[in-house]
Amino acid sequence: MDDADWNRLISQLRRGDCTPFLGAGACRTLPKGTELSRHYAARYGYPFADAHNLARVMQYAEAVVRDPVDLKDDVCRFLRAHPRPAPADPADPHALLASFPLKVFLTTNYDDFLHEALRAAGKAPSSEFSAWWDTGPADVPVLPEPTVDKPLVYHLHGTWSHPASMVLTEADYLSYLVNIVEASAADGRHPLPSPVLNAMAGRPLLFIGYSLQDWTFRVLFHGLARSTPRSNRRRHVSVQLMPEVDDSASDAADKAKRYLVHYLNGWNISIFLGTAAEFCEELRRRMEATP
Repeated sequence: MDDADWNRLISQLRRGDCTPFLGAGACRTLPKGTELSRHYAARYGYPFADAHNLARVMQYAEAVVRDPVDLKDDVCRFLRAHPRPAPADPADPHALLASFPLKVFLTTNYDDFLHEALRAAGKAPSSEFSAWWDTGPADVPVLPEPTVDKPLVYHLHGTWSHPASMVLTEADYLSYLVNIVEASAADGRHPLPSPVLNAMAGRPLLFIGYSLQDWTFRVLFHGLARSTPRSNRRRHVSVQLMPEVDDSASDAADKAKRYLVHYLNGWNISIFLGTAAEFCEELRRRMEATP
């Protein structure tokens, strides 16, 4: 990100013309996907070499438990046992984002941290989640139009308040993506509620702690970009860590960075390479300098 990116983002946040999109990297107090994966791999004796792959480990765990909802309920209890973000933590993106006049918040996380941060900011948020498992010809749910005082937190991968809604195993991810594609192809309508669709297609997105290599992102974002006239496409921002590189390759980190910048620029996305906490610190610093 350069100065123009920062100035544009600060202006958009202050006037509410932005849609935050949070992933696992936004939750400093919860285990990352790899940590969660290795925990359950050890617990269930996962026999394969990719113990870091959460969806595959959970697919194996489901075969052992023989009840997908029971497994998801166990994961919820494990995650809930971890500390919540401190309300006054300046490095917490939930509290920072809740202070802006934003109407829609998107997340692939299961937690309710955004909801609680918005309540602490004096707002009355509603939380909804995707019915990704529904393969029938159900109508797209109609949601009230969000406002600054009554914003919407939409959980694309389910929420720990409803364990059955969680996208967790490899089969869940496949069903999720197939159902999105089939629903769109069946009648030309997108399966997401209109406030969510409008927030994704009509406003710039601020990705925090979310992997843009995730297939959910690729399917949703590609479909939206294809249906949006080029003249109306917005410039987005992604906060993410540098992917793991092969240290044996010459100048691996520089090559990876150049590729990442080139790849995401094709999606009209500027990147901040760093943690969510580092991004929050820099955003606050620049906001203080540009009243």
